[in-house]
Amino acid sequence: MSFQRSAQSWRARLHLSGARLPVLVGVTAVAIVVMVCAGRLLLDAASSEGFAVVQPGDAEQAAGDGDAEAAADAGASQAAPAPLRVHVGGAVAAPGVYDLAEGARVLDAVEAAGGFAEGAARDALNLARAVSDGEQVVVPSEADIAAQEAVSAGAGGAAAGAGASAAAGGAGGKVNINTASAAQLDTLPGVGASTAEKIVADREANGPFKTVEDLKRVSGIGDKKFAALADAICVG
Repeated sequence: MSFQRSAQSWRARLHLSGARLPVLVGVTAVAIVVMVCAGRLLLDAASSEGFAVVQPGDAEQAAGDGDAEAAADAGASQAAPAPLRVHVGGAVAAPGVYDLAEGARVLDAVEAAGGFAEGAARDALNLARAVSDGEQVVVPSEADIAAQEAVSAGAGGAAAGAGASAAAGGAGGKVNINTASAAQLDTLPGVGASTAEKIVADREANGPFKTVEDLKRVSGIGDKKFAALADAICVG
């Protein structure tokens, strides 16, 4: 009887009638089941997404791996080769000093300077040649090439003229009557254009003069004329 009175006392305190108590118990049981199922679902979801509990030792190992990767990156940066510093000038868009990667070519240097300028002599350089640190790459213009060719041609012509003069001349500035042209023979004292042509014709017909006295075999050159030019001629 005391138990019945105690239960009635608790029901009175909770203001629950006999009909409502089973309902409360049922609702509580359902709530517990729902919570258990929800917890199970959360655990399954965490497992499927690869979540894991990190232990203290795992954290230390991860930190160590991070330090090793950072050290490797630092070592790679230190091992990277220094850039090549090259001075690019001449017929380029933006002449100046540029940093190029190791193994760069002349074409890379030209492109770093903005490419060829208008009128650049693109074929004057070996664009595939590797450049070195501290090198100067100068791209000539077409005008520069033309000027150089003109100078070379002038120097060649002067050398050829000097060679011809040397061939025609003899020792002491004398005229070699075996190699001199008609124009050069015309400069001799007492020898005009007509006589000079006769000397050349005789030389071609009879062979070279063996002595300067052989010049007297040419028509129009007698003893008097020969005496006037004897000191100015030679054979060789």
